[in-house]
Amino acid sequence: MRRIAAGNWKMNGTGAELGEIETLAARNTDSVEVVICPPATLLSRAADIAGPVLVGGQDCHAAESGAHTGDVSATMLKDAGASFVIVGHSERRADHGETDADIAAKAQAGLDAGLNVIICVGETLDEREAGRTLDVVGTQLAGSVPDSAASNTVVIAYEPVWAIGTGKVPSNDEIEEVHGHIRQLLTERFDTGAEMALLYGGSVKPSNAAEIFAVPHVNGALVGGASLKASDFGGIIDALNASD
Repeated sequence: MRRIAAGNWKMNGTGAELGEIETLAARNTDSVEVVICPPATLLSRAADIAGPVLVGGQDCHAAESGAHTGDVSATMLKDAGASFVIVGHSERRADHGETDADIAAKAQAGLDAGLNVIICVGETLDEREAGRTLDVVGTQLAGSVPDSAASNTVVIAYEPVWAIGTGKVPSNDEIEEVHGHIRQLLTERFDTGAEMALLYGGSVKPSNAAEIFAVPHVNGALVGGASLKASDFGGIIDALNASD
């Protein structure tokens, strides 16, 4: 089973922050895949200095090229040195109105370009309080994950929207319930569904990482703010290295 610590820098970082990636590159990552997804402006420079750390894009367009001002294709990410791309993040779904079909098309574009694809799913606070978490996540999985997905190319990240950047974290039982449900759905649909890495995301910090990684079917994390500093992200990597 792949174990992945992925950092999403979002719209943060200039050249001055590339030293954080150099610091991470000097760490012992053992069997953990460490991925940093910086803003597109830093991607090629990050790839040049990342060493064993992998780099990825935060989004891609579904088309390979064309009249799409301001967008970046998966092929362009690959050419810049990326080996991963994130699609379907809740901020893309909410801020840009992306649908499950949009995300599936982007995921397929990433796969066609030879990238590993991290597909995000997760419920809002209103949806959780209405008892709809499993239905929402199941619907997103069904619509966002292309049929060509396999365990060596696709990673699923469960990010409860209400926990992203808020400091709030679901209970271990709540995380286990959702990750177990995701695992069941993937196993039913894909030949390699039982081996697809499942990441948890939502206010993961060095102080809570070990506890989260002890939850069944949690194979790593997709980390936001805590990935901006090598000292913080390094603690999360260490916790993942120490997990079973």
